[in-house]
Amino acid sequence: MSPFSSRSARPLSIAALGECMLELQGPAFGQLRQTFGGDTLNTAVYLARCGGDALRVHYATALGDDSLSAGLLERWAAEGVLTGLVQRLPGRLPGLYLIELDGGGERRFHYWRGQAAARAYFDSAATALEEQADALDALYLSGISLAILPPAGRERAVALMARMRARGAVVAFDNNYRPRLWESAAEARHWYGRAFAAASIALITADDHQALHALPDLDAAVAAAQALPVGELAIKRGALPTRVGQGGVWQDVPTEAVARVVDTTAAGDSFAAGYLGCRLRGQAATAAAAFGNRLAARVIQHPGALIPREAMADLMAG
Repeated sequence: MSPFSSRSARPLSIAALGECMLELQGPAFGQLRQTFGGDTLNTAVYLARCGGDALRVHYATALGDDSLSAGLLERWAAEGVLTGLVQRLPGRLPGLYLIELDGGGERRFHYWRGQAAARAYFDSAATALEEQADALDALYLSGISLAILPPAGRERAVALMARMRARGAVVAFDNNYRPRLWESAAEARHWYGRAFAAASIALITADDHQALHALPDLDAAVAAAQALPVGELAIKRGALPTRVGQGGVWQDVPTEAVARVVDTTAAGDSFAAGYLGCRLRGQAATAAAAFGNRLAARVIQHPGALIPREAMADLMAG
């Protein structure tokens, strides 16, 4: 039976796989604010905030044995994210990035992540995520999750996706494409193709899809995304309506207008949380996209990847 149905009163379990880094916000050589973030971690936090008692949200990554890693674990736990799938690697450190913002809220990133612990998550013979996968109802990962892994780690991540989907779990892949993380676009296209083939849900940012496939415009990117071999898709088109498709039937769901965009960080990550949380709780795909858009609109009105809980209290499950 699909996790999208109200099959029991028990909470559904979803694991997000990826990397969380230390985040610095502010101008170069100016006053900086320290926090943390990462695409799938952002999604995990927003899932935990909005899922309430209906969802158990796990985060799967690797961290070091240092005080910064310990601090990350404490903060994730305080957000209700379960950390039993995290591996601690002696001598390793979390990655670091700096966000600079322009006047329109658009971002410029600077990364220090080459030796980050998360890259070594699958270096051990077996991970907690693989060992506990049969107890999970859903798995969420992104193009960044794959990009940071070595080829052997990608193989195991894709194999896990296929294994979970084969037994009926929800497997969601978010296309977040960052060219600098890949040796070439051809390499990225290879792994994206395999991930889409193993996924039951694809969350597509249209301009990322356009960049990955060197398509001439956004319309071409949307058309290409609609042809992907995935049973359910949500295609994000910026301020244009989100296009949701199931079984070849497509519907457009309006986005929410925002008077002033402060920071677009985590717009797609929060949409993913809103969408997946609603779908796992049995809501229709169009309703899930509407809530995802509403949550993303709230997030981009605040600085940083994770906005204050009180700024979204009306959107959080009790």
